Amino acid sequence: MTAEPDGPDGAHQRPDGMSDKTVEALGALSKALETTERARGALYAFHQLTGGADRCVGDAVRLLREAGHDEQADLVEREVLGRDVIPGHWTFQIVEAYNRTYYRPFADVEQRLIGELAGGRDHLYEAEMKRVRATHAPGRPRGRSGEEG
Repeated sequence: MTAEPDGPDGAHQRPDGMSDKTVEALGALSKALETTERARGALYAFHQLTGGADRCVGDAVRLLREAGHDEQADLVEREVLGRDVIPGHWTFQIVEAYNRTYYRPFADVEQRLIGELAGGRDHLYEAEMKRVRATHAPGRPRGRSGEEG
């Protein structure tokens, strides 16, 4: 059995004495982390797209050689194939550095503050917005999508 989001376990109830400003601040921090998650996804897309492009460059080099264009194949191989996207770095190294030096510290700080200021209760801002905006009239769908919850 799973607990209701606003049920008796209090998973989304603000702790006693927690101010509106603290709820708002944690909501803003969580929103910033969610945006960072999206940026991280874009970085992984960049990594995968660049890797795919490099594999296609390898195919082009092979096909140029098969077509008898060794000089042109050498040029593409020397100037493009396997090239660093920034000096000394392939895309996987950029992803690793981003995760290590920005994303994980950010996520850790957000979780620490949720623990310290909200008793580990996440998404309080959103839960309170849901309680204010949700219509509980019988027969009327809840939420933005028309589905329950």
